[in-house]
Amino acid sequence: MIVLKHLFWLIYRIWFYILVAIPILVLLPLLLISILKESWYPLFFRLARLWAGFILIGMGFRTKIESEQEIHPKKSYMFVANHTSMIDIMLMLVVAKNPFVFVGKAELAKMPLVGFFFKRTSILVDRSNQKSRQAVFLSAQRRLNQGLSICIFPEGLVPDESVFLADFKDGAFRLAINHQIPVVPMTFADCRKRFSYTFFSGGPGKMRVCVHKFIDTKGLVVKDTKALNEKVRKIILEQLKSYKNKP
Repeated sequence: MIVLKHLFWLIYRIWFYILVAIPILVLLPLLLISILKESWYPLFFRLARLWAGFILIGMGFRTKIESEQEIHPKKSYMFVANHTSMIDIMLMLVVAKNPFVFVGKAELAKMPLVGFFFKRTSILVDRSNQKSRQAVFLSAQRRLNQGLSICIFPEGLVPDESVFLADFKDGAFRLAINHQIPVVPMTFADCRKRFSYTFFSGGPGKMRVCVHKFIDTKGLVVKDTKALNEKVRKIILEQLKSYKNKP
């Protein structure tokens, strides 16, 4: 029985990478065209959402989204969520329909195939480099001026599986305050259960998401960053506890 379970998980993991690759190869000409100019990013974003939806459906994940407030298609936001799995990226692309740009660690550019597009469409940061961290603010400003939104997973890295919710870094909230855009907290309930970094684990099933009420940053200043950070983390933490206590 254990051997069969391990065989299932092995095939399931391999199937994931096949699903990641198939849409990229099929849509490659359009993807390459869409990254030629920054102004064409909305086309790339639509293709990325198709890619993400294809993967979630192919993996047998049923997305259940509960929204406390509707996202306006013509506004810019700071999307933030807890981070427990590589599937978080796909789930965020499906949940947030407004074109947004990921801010992520520079190492993501090294991923096979996906990294090529991530490097050319996202804002990458080398956290060990002060200039790189400062450049994020300028890149974010340019993208926001183009009418896009920003997405950051404020835990920074996927925490150890023993950590329920890691402390949030201030970057996302400082950006939101500097650019006076609303923060949209999201709670991803099941990504770790469905597809964690533990190789022999996971499986098809429900993927619950709560899109919380937006937090306005109008009038906030840099010294309010930590308070905003803690407020958003508390919202996500309480929702995670609520999900955990549900049968």
